[in-house]
Amino acid sequence: MERVRTRIESIDVVRGLIIVLMALDHVRDFFGDFTANPVDLATTTPALFFTRWVTNICAPTFFLLTGTGAYLTLKRMTRRELSRFLLTRGLWLIVLELVVMRFAMQFNIDYHLTITTVLWGLGWAMIVLSALIWLPLWAIALFGIVLVAGHNLLDGIDPKMFGPLAPLWNVLHQPGIMLQTAHSTVLVSYMLIPWVGVTALGYVLGVVYGWNAPARQRLLLSLGIACVAAFIVLRYSNLYGDPLKWRVHDTALFTVMSFIDTTKYPPSLLFLLMTLGPTLLLLRAFDAGVAPPFKPALIFGKVPLFFYVLHFYLIHLLAMAVSYGRYGIVGETTQSPDLAHFPFSAPPGWDVGLPWIYAIWIAVVVAMYPLCRWYAGVRTRSRAWWLSYL
Repeated sequence: MERVRTRIESIDVVRGLIIVLMALDHVRDFFGDFTANPVDLATTTPALFFTRWVTNICAPTFFLLTGTGAYLTLKRMTRRELSRFLLTRGLWLIVLELVVMRFAMQFNIDYHLTITTVLWGLGWAMIVLSALIWLPLWAIALFGIVLVAGHNLLDGIDPKMFGPLAPLWNVLHQPGIMLQTAHSTVLVSYMLIPWVGVTALGYVLGVVYGWNAPARQRLLLSLGIACVAAFIVLRYSNLYGDPLKWRVHDTALFTVMSFIDTTKYPPSLLFLLMTLGPTLLLLRAFDAGVAPPFKPALIFGKVPLFFYVLHFYLIHLLAMAVSYGRYGIVGETTQSPDLAHFPFSAPPGWDVGLPWIYAIWIAVVVAMYPLCRWYAGVRTRSRAWWLSYL
């Protein structure tokens, strides 16, 4: 008997909205000032800060819903099939990161510089989850809670303490250079800890989608509020949960910015509380149904990997076109010899300004919609096994 694929609209629409928001950050990466740090309160502007800050919700949501989706897949797969799928898809995401996505971001194959980003983290999270799913749910939940709540106790560990094994600590917890030779540099930005813990908690969250709607909605609302409240209390105390302390500034706005400026690499406990709380509240908000204005997000949420890969190529091609139009050159947009020139070597005065960044973002999303709608239709009509890897 054929096992029918079913989808939960609230999860798809939240994932779709997050993907749209994610594209804003990537447009800023390619068209903004490469030397500016949007969260450095000494140099940033409120507009730039919040343009970056609002996209913080993206990565935690992806990792959480990856786990939730894995649990829901048990409706059409046995545990053994799911474990094998998570393992192979995780390995596939790592390959995509190191080959397809590296080319999308740099448009070269010299491998002078490689930065492992979200697909690297998601790939390893799936591989770890492929083993975790054999444990009881309470053990998976405990694993996730310990990693998310306790990993900031590891902040003081210097990778150099491990000698030749220092790169392993970069992979596990501390962002940094995993490999450096005369020719190549590999930088890890998405570590396993605590991202695999977020995915584990997402897997446990999948249980609530077998409950009746009122019970599920109450729990999502309660968890969302609890995360936000825990963030406010812990952040105000400045005692634990983030290596970066907040402080009072000359203006109320910059004080608020300091309060919500938490660490993403690796994601601190406060960063995750600050972002996963709103994610849970969004899941609750859409649990009763998706209003017509949000229906287009369903399309993006059904084909997240397709959108993710393709939109990078589109943004980079647009950057090449803009470079040619403004400077009559395109070669610099394929050169990324070091971290100071990532994702490419921008000409002087490259920053197009935030209004143009928002305009380009809207154009990218609009252009992606028909492509994603077409591919979502292909996936709906076809039962080809390999489509589940795309």
